[in-house]
Amino acid sequence: MLHIVLFQPEIAPNTGNIGRMCAITRSRLHLIHPLGYVINDRNLRRAGMDYWKSLDVHEHADWAAFRASPAAPSRLWLLTTRAERGIWDVAFADGDGLVFGNESSGAPGSLRSLNLSTAAGIACYEALRQVTPRTG
Repeated sequence: MLHIVLFQPEIAPNTGNIGRMCAITRSRLHLIHPLGYVINDRNLRRAGMDYWKSLDVHEHADWAAFRASPAAPSRLWLLTTRAERGIWDVAFADGDGLVFGNESSGAPGSLRSLNLSTAAGIACYEALRQVTPRTG
């Protein structure tokens, strides 16, 4: 299983798109607070997240709570515009976590991020390509 980690996401529809991808790929979604929206039935419907209750989603009060959680992955990959190598040069493994900053400012100084929704999709599918057993 892959872990998709959203650091303080701000836009419910972006989280909805990523959540849908996580549901389809059977990846675990981690949301690190504070969020830029409230997770409630109204916002979930508005963002087209009717599958939310069946999603493997974990919310964390902050980065420290995420890192201390038994549900958190042990190995993390930060996707950033300042990376020294691209995702195509990384050997992902089952259980890895892909970390993405928020939409307006990425992540704090120690974390920087690409465009959230698109970057999460690209990275998740590349990691799945690498960790999924090939048949045939």
